[in-house]
Amino acid sequence: MCGIAGAVGAIDPGIEQAVRAMSDAESHRGPDDSGVFQSGGTPGAVLGFRRLAIIDLSTDGHQPMIDSRQGNAVVFNGEIYNYAELRRELAAEGVEFRSKGDTEVLLKGYARWGAGVLGRLRGMFGFALYDPGRREVLLARDRMGIKPLYTASIQRPGGRVLLFASELRALLATGLLPRQLDPQGLATYMWNGFMVGPATAIRGVSLLPPGASLRVSLDSAHSSEARPEKYWSLPTRALKSEEEAIAGLKEALDSASRQHLVSDVPLGVFLSGGVDSSAVTALAVRAGGQRVKTFHIGFAEAGFDESAYARRVAGALGTEHLELQLTQDRFRGDLGAALDSLDQPTFDAINTYFVSRLVREAGFTVALAGTGGDELFGGYSSFVDLPRGRRVGRAAGLLPGSILARAADLVRRWNRGDPDGVPRQTRWGKLADVLATGGDELGLYQVSYGLYTQEFLAELAGSPTLAMAPSGLPPERAAELADLIREATPLAAVGLLELSLFIGERLLRDTDGASMANSLEVRVPLLDHEVVEAALAVPDRPRFAPLGKKQLLKALAMPELDQTIFDRPKAGFVLPIEVWAKDQLAGEIDSLFADRALVESVGLRSEALARLWRAFRAGAPGIYWSRIWAPFVLLHWCRQHRIGLS
Repeated sequence: MCGIAGAVGAIDPGIEQAVRAMSDAESHRGPDDSGVFQSGGTPGAVLGFRRLAIIDLSTDGHQPMIDSRQGNAVVFNGEIYNYAELRRELAAEGVEFRSKGDTEVLLKGYARWGAGVLGRLRGMFGFALYDPGRREVLLARDRMGIKPLYTASIQRPGGRVLLFASELRALLATGLLPRQLDPQGLATYMWNGFMVGPATAIRGVSLLPPGASLRVSLDSAHSSEARPEKYWSLPTRALKSEEEAIAGLKEALDSASRQHLVSDVPLGVFLSGGVDSSAVTALAVRAGGQRVKTFHIGFAEAGFDESAYARRVAGALGTEHLELQLTQDRFRGDLGAALDSLDQPTFDAINTYFVSRLVREAGFTVALAGTGGDELFGGYSSFVDLPRGRRVGRAAGLLPGSILARAADLVRRWNRGDPDGVPRQTRWGKLADVLATGGDELGLYQVSYGLYTQEFLAELAGSPTLAMAPSGLPPERAAELADLIREATPLAAVGLLELSLFIGERLLRDTDGASMANSLEVRVPLLDHEVVEAALAVPDRPRFAPLGKKQLLKALAMPELDQTIFDRPKAGFVLPIEVWAKDQLAGEIDSLFADRALVESVGLRSEALARLWRAFRAGAPGIYWSRIWAPFVLLHWCRQHRIGLS
């Protein structure tokens, strides 16, 4: 787990220095070692690296790593979980190895199989591999998008250069990019609370899609000439029999658990006490080896604390359990550092930052998390609400347009209440938006998860900005998702959207940034691509029924546990941020929201933002904390990095 950076194309002294600046900006991702490789001459390539040592802690794992026979060089961020199997396969063919880690397996695997090595890798990764024979650099990202990789094309006196890095802020650190907010990225953020790729916060910077590679020629390093190529996509149909599919899922869960436990540094499992983290813990215990260590983050606020449930699971599974507590004073003292750690604006990374910090301070370098269980096995209310909304929307679509327009107008009038106030931004407040979708599944999903009604969003951000990403998605991304779910059943479609958007565009990216800010590697075994493929191969009924219970995951991962442990309302792991920050941050929020120049420089309207803040402070219904937190984080980030629309 590391940080990579580099440049391809017209290399000059300024570009060499830029790569070093990017690498320095990622020092938190790799405090254990660093290095730079330069191909020599121009056009050429420069690769920078920061290492967080996890496997093979010796200097043999140093990067950039160079193949002495081929001349290939690689910088690699992540973990290849099946590296031992690939190593044995290559060794049987006469390939010799100097190190004991996975990076050399990638390097020697590429020498043997070329870009076909991507189809053999099981893991999380973002890497850049310089191939002098082909005069190109291969960039690639793992199938689920666990590790990010950003690119930007710039013009230099000698020609085009493609810059790349594990973090967007590293690209900013070069001083070679305009500090301009990307209108499309802004539009996706104001709808969702996070940027939806390939758009990012910065104009001219793109996020390489999950499961994609990018071949960049040394002689024509231009983003318009090098297009990402997908080497993997989410499977959309359950083609196996129920019995065969469930057996395959059990095998995938067991093998993923064994592989995710491999580490030469202290490793623990995050145990919240819920189904997903308990399943990952039980699978780790079943995998054998050393006694599993678990940790739990507790709170003094009883409504948020689930320590007793985690303790009960740990006792039943026999883990070595550690309880950590996050206090309000600790939150307030470290909140500035947490906000400053955000790679891009997002309303949902702060909790992971604080958890990662406590876990790293407790002596762990690697943590396993239960991310993915809800999306794969129907744990969210969206699996109930969206199919229902689909039926309602399609039925409403049969009515004359005049009747629907009248109904929508009545809803808006009822919803607004005080003419100067802000209408509900949840549930019934979104009825008009739901009806307008006509039952379209992607539209319903976006309306359901959107921070604001479309009417208020237009007041807050303005129609020209929103037109950059209709329904909160870049047009090409929306088309891709619509095609993904076209043949899926209603429940499977929800799962595919949760995996693609909630997981792929929000949770994984936030987890990477927040954990790596604390030099902590987070692994997500339930999102191992073979587990995902196996889960999506299971027919709807055994996979999802009964909705919300994740019964199949319980049966396969932890049949020995007393299932009454989980007979309680679903909570999810969240910080009591509204309780802690509502009053403590009021002054800072007031200050930011009152800065008209700042607010308008990022494309928001001061009057609408002020009304939203007043409504929240007054306790107006349907104005959740996230509706305030999202613009606050955006303004804080843009002020910190001196970013504006122009």
